[in-house]
Amino acid sequence: MITQRHSLTLLFSLILLATACSTYKYKATDKVYKNNAKAFSNIIKATPPENQQIDSLFNEQYFVGTTNMGIRKANFVIIHHTAQDSLGQTLRTFTIPRTGTSSHYVVSRDGKVVQMVNDYLRAQHAGAGKWGSVTDMNSCSIGIEMDNNGTTDPWTDAQISSLCALLKTLKKRYSIPTANFIGHADFAPGRKNDPKNFPWKTLAQQGYGLWYDDVLDSVPENFDPMIGLKVIGYNIARPNYAIEAFKIHFIQTDITQILTEFDKQVIYNLYKKSL
Repeated sequence: MITQRHSLTLLFSLILLATACSTYKYKATDKVYKNNAKAFSNIIKATPPENQQIDSLFNEQYFVGTTNMGIRKANFVIIHHTAQDSLGQTLRTFTIPRTGTSSHYVVSRDGKVVQMVNDYLRAQHAGAGKWGSVTDMNSCSIGIEMDNNGTTDPWTDAQISSLCALLKTLKKRYSIPTANFIGHADFAPGRKNDPKNFPWKTLAQQGYGLWYDDVLDSVPENFDPMIGLKVIGYNIARPNYAIEAFKIHFIQTDITQILTEFDKQVIYNLYKKSL
């Protein structure tokens, strides 16, 4: 028998559910996401794949499905700052088609983690750049946007704690090498400067990215710091920008485009770790 109290509880629950459904902002963009994912699945299932005609002496394409295959996995994690004022503002930016930009995850100031793209899909977060021999970073990386305006915002303990928990999962799931956790500025020197004033040392202590030792060796006379930056991964085609990007990540208190003796020691230390 349903009591009056139970009836009121049920009614209240239904009101809450209706309110939640009516105030959810992203129903339309979620539908676009699902439709896009369905279209991608149809492309993958096509046998033979569409628009992948192979030239043949027989002027005919053959397709035989192999039994040995798998899903492509990310090998890098790129960390950004949003340069916006709130999580809501960032989610809006990433759900407007005309912006053409996205990321796999957004980590808010209060530690909330919002996933926006399946890890196995390609998010549009890195853009043009180069790290080592990689130029299409979007195709081999997971992008993480940190909710931070890039100027006055501090990095909160809750935010960094959530990020490290996320990185732990990603590193284990996809066997991402320690050195392959980098910033947007590292990949795109001169074009991007994020994340600024970021606690990279804290991340490195947990196995996410490189950091230099507390005690540094003297630099050999024949050591070329630019070659060192190249070995670490930086694109040195524009040396000043490569230096600036390195200093945004590893020096932070001085991001000028001139290398000091201390900077060279840091580069030499990281160079040896990268060999």
